Amino acid sequence: MSGTAIVWFRRDLRLADNPALTAAIERADCVLPLFILDDEQSAWRPGGASRWWLHHSLASLDASLRHLGSRLILRRGPASRIIAELVRDTGARAVYWNRRYDRDGRAIDTRIKSALKAQDVDADSFNSTLLFEPWTMTTGAGGPFKVFTPFLKASHAVPSPQAPLPPPRAIGSPRTWPVSDTLDDWALTPARPDWAGGLRAAWQPGEQGALQRLTDFVDQALPDYATRRDRPDVEGTSQLSPYLASGEIGPRQIWHAVHLAADRIGKSTETFLKELTWREFAYHLLFHHDTLPEANLRASFDTFPWRDDRDALHAWQRGRTGIPIVDAGMRQLWQTGWMHNRVRMIVGSFLVKNLMLHWRHGEDWFWDTLVDADLANNAFNWQWIAGSGADAAPYFRIFNPVLQGERFDPDGAYVRTYVPELAALPDAVIHKPWMAGPDTLDRAGIALGRDYPEPIVDLDTSRKRALAAFATIKGR
Repeated sequence: MSGTAIVWFRRDLRLADNPALTAAIERADCVLPLFILDDEQSAWRPGGASRWWLHHSLASLDASLRHLGSRLILRRGPASRIIAELVRDTGARAVYWNRRYDRDGRAIDTRIKSALKAQDVDADSFNSTLLFEPWTMTTGAGGPFKVFTPFLKASHAVPSPQAPLPPPRAIGSPRTWPVSDTLDDWALTPARPDWAGGLRAAWQPGEQGALQRLTDFVDQALPDYATRRDRPDVEGTSQLSPYLASGEIGPRQIWHAVHLAADRIGKSTETFLKELTWREFAYHLLFHHDTLPEANLRASFDTFPWRDDRDALHAWQRGRTGIPIVDAGMRQLWQTGWMHNRVRMIVGSFLVKNLMLHWRHGEDWFWDTLVDADLANNAFNWQWIAGSGADAAPYFRIFNPVLQGERFDPDGAYVRTYVPELAALPDAVIHKPWMAGPDTLDRAGIALGRDYPEPIVDLDTSRKRALAAFATIKGR
């Protein structure tokens, strides 16, 4: 095909292993890279941290395109209108994009594809986001999976993911470029106040940052991943999730890089690839249960007696619950836009079980504050923690945050990093300062209720309250 092809970038902000971009380069003389900021057609517009990341990721992508003689066109508004205008103005004969799997996104894409084909414009979509398309993984009965272990087993029975596509060496460009917005026009980064200092210190958004993070992980953290991944006080995880969420790296790239290291590293590769499959399972569920972000997957939870306590919610959001490991996690999230996965489970259990606040409150807060906010992962994992989702944690599994802290942050290093007012406490009480004697608190310069809050809830009493509440819906 001669002429111009538009490549509509979304959560695939990279050049390597980008099948829509590769197809456009192979099929068309000229390629017009496009990103549309469409805040109006989905209930899940990017949160504050994701918008900060998006700004820098788009800047990085544009720089990479310009290195190849191309550039990124930015437009804001309904995608259907923007694409129709660009097709008309440029005479483009094709529009290509990589698929998305949420309800709103799929509906928009279907309408746009139909409208383009009605105008005899080639419209094609590709998979850049997943190892396996959701509809290709089925149970023996032909339906979708609802339990992870059979899904994992099925993933081992299908062919390995295809090798990632190489980045392009050249991109054909039009003689004249359409008008583009600027990133400054969109005001994606905070100004007054500028709360993103911790994000800037912690992250390097962009495809090159993603590839460097992957290399560092395979070389440094992957060998001990199986034994260190649950320790928030050490650098034991990949921290690739923000790059995956924005598509600056694809799962095929990660899978193959880790798989190639298997003979050298051993068990840890299997453990990590299982976590990558957990992400696939989240997308599988979102595709087959499109109300997952809003509604309980298990209808019995529709009658669960959630509490309404705005003060408790605010204390949880700000890391002022009086439970050190919970507060450390929530402050890490606020400062860096990210939280260690083990701690996510701890703070999630505390919210929905000890405080008995609806999982949607946690989902909404994570959506706004995580740089790796991802609709499938966010909804799936919050429902898993609450017990209302597929393959959910049993209702009686209520993490004790003190025991979790003592087990996974044994020296209190993580708590001391993010809750510095407790830094002088001995290891024995760093995770339970209310158990410290007056002399110990005095030596540490801490007055509970003044320098650090008393626990906003009694852990034992709130656990019993949660169990009683879960008993009211058990078996429904």
